[in-house]
Amino acid sequence: MEYDNTNRGVLFVNNRKENENQPDYTGNINVDGVEYWLSGWKKKSKSGSSFLSVSVNPKEVRQNTDEPF
Repeated sequence: MEYDNTNRGVLFVNNRKENENQPDYTGNINVDGVEYWLSGWKKKSKSGSSFLSVSVNPKEVRQNTDEPF
């Protein structure tokens, strides 16, 4: 039996990050059977709280970042 990854995703630390514009995390997600690239950046709010800002792009559109796969 094959594992169902529908509506699931994963982010990995971007060990190839060379500048601040590149994401801290990269990965992928499946939403309703459609695959997307995920990118995440560690950020701090004005109040000092840490959060993760994310970007989602269809897999047909290759980003300019090095994906871990």
